[in-house]
Amino acid sequence: MSEIKIKRVRQRPVVFIALLFLVTGAWLGYQVFVRQYAPVDLHDTTLVDVVIPEQATARQIAQRLKKEGLIYSENAFLVYIQKNNLANRLKAGHYRFSRSQRASEMADDIAQGRVVTVGFTIPEGYTLQQIGRLLVERKICTGEEWDAAVKADYPFDFLDTAPSEVNSPLEGFLFPDTYYVSEDCTVQQIIMHMLDNFKQVWDDQFAREAEQRGMDIRQVITMASLIEKEAMVAKERKIISGVIHNRLRKNMLLQIDATVLYCLPEHKEVVTYADLKVDSPYNTYRYPGLPPGPIANPGQASIEAALHPDRNDYLYYVATGDGSHHFSTNYEDHLQAKEKYID
Repeated sequence: MSEIKIKRVRQRPVVFIALLFLVTGAWLGYQVFVRQYAPVDLHDTTLVDVVIPEQATARQIAQRLKKEGLIYSENAFLVYIQKNNLANRLKAGHYRFSRSQRASEMADDIAQGRVVTVGFTIPEGYTLQQIGRLLVERKICTGEEWDAAVKADYPFDFLDTAPSEVNSPLEGFLFPDTYYVSEDCTVQQIIMHMLDNFKQVWDDQFAREAEQRGMDIRQVITMASLIEKEAMVAKERKIISGVIHNRLRKNMLLQIDATVLYCLPEHKEVVTYADLKVDSPYNTYRYPGLPPGPIANPGQASIEAALHPDRNDYLYYVATGDGSHHFSTNYEDHLQAKEKYID
């Protein structure tokens, strides 16, 4: 019986080719998928304004981004939104995106409400009036809006302690700092933000110490505002604080020029002898003790100085002309210093 040999056909090339097509297809599909989420143009950093109205749906937002050429695919954007449960967290507002950003970044920004912000800095020692003028000049609000906001009520205990003689309960408590607010932020919201900032700094750094020293918040901030306006050289803050504490302890009139300038109807840089006669509770040449409230919004260093006065015997000081002061322990020496530096 003859042997029958069956020749097997090798199918490896066919399997290999099919596998190659499968892998290639998967790779191409993955590339398409990745591209849908990739930046439209990694090198184009030009910012595009996108305003998302209230009640806008995720699909409407995707359509807007697609129309502006910021994303490749509306569907890919929506898939990301759904996958990360962002649909109910998308926030209206004014945004700025570029074609160099990923779709996922834009979705996250909208969900976090990272709207376009306006930044401004309140310098230490600015008065309420100066802060209002700064915001008006920056076109953050109008003068009428500022005046109305200043008269509004704000839920902070330290504002309730203001005596009736104060120009405004807010003076002294709008903490000097750099702020960033959304474009649609109201003036009242801005003031609330400043007051919140002050309260946090006070509670964290000064409240306990003030209580230990037997000083209430209004006394500390009023004294700090005097130091802020009088001390042109940082190292003199605590020395001037020492002078104020010394004069108060001896029941002497404080006779601080900055308080007179504060109560004058028009802004001036230099006090005249006639100005010293102005009848105002802020005039420390006429009325004893601290003025009824702060005359400016002091910074952290001046609040620190009010609570930590330099231990000295000085009762007088006079400006030397270069921003610093000459300090004296008695009136005779003070008169000689005035003759040297002023008269």
